[in-house]
Order: sequence, then structure tokens, then C-alpha cells
Amino acid sequence: MSAASEPTAVPAAAAVPAVPAPGEGALVPVVVVGAGGMGKAWISTVLRSDTARLVGVVDVIDGAAAKAVAEVVPTTEQAGIATGTDTLDVAQRAQAEAVIDVTIPAAHHPVTADALHAGLPVLGEKPCAATLAEAVSLAGHAEATGKLFTVSQSRRHNPHLHEARRLADSLGGAGIVNTRFSKAPRFGGFREEMAHPLIIDMAIHAFDAGRVLIDGTPVSVTATSYNPSWSWYAGDAAATVVITYDSGAVHTFSGSWCSPGVETSWNGEWTLSCGGGSVAWDGETPPTACPADGEQIVGRAPAADARWELDASLAEFCAALRGGPTPASEVHGNVWTQAIVEAAVRSADSGQRVQLADLLDEALEGGRALDSVDGRSRALQAWKTGRAGLSIG
Repeated sequence: MSAASEPTAVPAAAAVPAVPAPGEGALVPVVVVGAGGMGKAWISTVLRSDTARLVGVVDVIDGAAAKAVAEVVPTTEQAGIATGTDTLDVAQRAQAEAVIDVTIPAAHHPVTADALHAGLPVLGEKPCAATLAEAVSLAGHAEATGKLFTVSQSRRHNPHLHEARRLADSLGGAGIVNTRFSKAPRFGGFREEMAHPLIIDMAIHAFDAGRVLIDGTPVSVTATSYNPSWSWYAGDAAATVVITYDSGAVHTFSGSWCSPGVETSWNGEWTLSCGGGSVAWDGETPPTACPADGEQIVGRAPAADARWELDASLAEFCAALRGGPTPASEVHGNVWTQAIVEAAVRSADSGQRVQLADLLDEALEGGRALDSVDGRSRALQAWKTGRAGLSIG
């Protein structure tokens, strides 16, 4: 996100299997683009990182980057941080090797495309882009440049989530996944004016986490959204979304952002049904397996050196730049999560089930149109379908 977001569900500096830290000499010099609330959170994340070092901060508002540096960076380190309003200028002056894009979603496409074509890998905040067509376009730009573009879908970097997957696999694999989410935040600002605040700004985390728990590829989405009479949101603050997978598994999300009283964690409450039993996770503590023919099993606690959320996203990105594995949220993989969100909105508005293959083909045409105007990438011309193209990454 590019503005203040919900409280993190876990301490900021500790989530998934630990990413091996490169040696001190291998720290990746990065520029953070976007100096708002989330930009400052990323600046802090880089400052405490053992895999990256901050060399620049950028914001389109003149003086905002320098102000953020003055507020967040220790005085003794401020002199070494370049600031400005132009990403490529600051990156060049600072000798950066990568960009962290924390701009508003509308700016993700130009900022990321420009960085990739300048030879700079990008770690972007979610969503991948403002539209699905722009997200598909960016997958093409990543192919055309050969540079890594991955999205920080930070909630998938939660060790409890991966432990739930391990327990489910021990029981035969999750075939039915249910997520219940109930909170009552009064954010003010843009969220209370959005048409689908819950689906777009919050449920995206659960949709992505579901992809960690379930084998296969999402196929279709059916959604119903609504706004209770007492809601303080202009748009629909509650929704039920059903996602089917080609493996036969089904993920049902039922959530609300206007349910005071009995609230879940920010990660929601999860139940995974498997052939050999079930797994329950409250979103905050280790999950529990309940075998059909045995004693309840409490999941393993996270390792002491496990990394969480932003810290894990950054470490995984830097490790990939230093020869490690490609992150699961590389753009080709992450587009599927954004497609689920777009499909949920369309289904809620139309009352119809939405097939992701059709949605991705439409986005592919839109991405090709964008790239034709831009002129720097023709990679999408080789894609036979949207679904097939996303399997390239």
C-alpha cells in the first residue's frame, strides 16, 4: 500500500523460513520511491536490513523525500542518502542497484517500467499495478528487460501460514479453505470512499495467502458484496468471495470491515479441511492440526531467526539479486492474486461468476495496447493467451 495501512499482525522485525543473509559486502544499494507513510515504513525496513542499504529516497512532491530522510534516518547517516523527485536521477547519483516502489498504485506502472528499462530490478508494494492490464504489461516489461520485478505481498511472509500449509500437507492437502475476517477500523480518508474497500484493500491479503495454502491455479471467482446499514463506508465494506482452483480446491473468504465486537486478527481466522483431518489457525499463533484418527497437534513455533512481512520481502528480493531463487511473488506469479481481486469486484458488481482465463485474455489485450503506445516492449506479442503468458515467469 502507498498510504497508512492496518496495523501489522506481528512484530516488524522478525516471518517465513529465514532467507540466508548475504555477506556484508553484498548489501544491495536501494532507492525507496515514495515518501509517505508506507514509504517511511520501507525506509525503516531497509535501515535495519542485513541484506540492503539505503542510498536514496524519491518523492514527486518537492522536499518530501528530504523530509522523510530527516524524520526516519539517523542523523549520522543522512548525509549519505541522495534525495530528489526523479527516480532515475537519484538512482544514478546514488549508484543504486535496485528500486523499491512505494508510490500510489496509479504510479506503479510508469515508475516500475522506467526503472526496469534503466537496468534496475524492482521490489514493488502491492498491488502490482492500478489495473490488471497494467500488471500484465509490467510482466512483459520484465521479460523485455530481463530484470527482476517482484511484488511485496508481505502477508504471505508469515511463518504460521507456512506451518499451516505443512500441517495440511501432512493430512493430505487442503481441499476446502475457509477464511473469516471481522474488523471495524475507522481509517478515514480514501478507504471510506472506495466502492469495494474490503475486497481491494484488505481481502487481497487473504486471496494471496490462500494461494500459499492451496495447490493449483485459481480458475474462477464468485463474489457478493454488501454494506450494512450501520457502515461508515461509502462502498461495500463486507463481502463473501468463493475462489475455485483447477486442483478442485475451493477457498471461501467471508469478511467485514464494519463488524465491531467480536473481531478476528488482521490475518483473519482460517480452517483448512483435508482428507485426513483439518487445520485451524487464528491468524496470530501457531496453527493446530486435528487428524481424523489421532491427537491434536500444535504447530511448530517460528524459528528465532525467521523474518516477517516487509523484512522477509526485502531479504528474499536481495537474495534473488545475489543469485538466490526467484521469489514466488515475481510479477508473473503475483498477477494471479491481482486477477482474483479484479474478478471478485466484477462478480460482485455483475452477480455472475468470472472466469480468470477470460479476464486475463482481456488484460493481455489491454497490456498490448499500453505497450504499443509506450514502444519499449513487444514481449506480450509472443503470449498466446494471458494464462499461458503468465506461466513464462
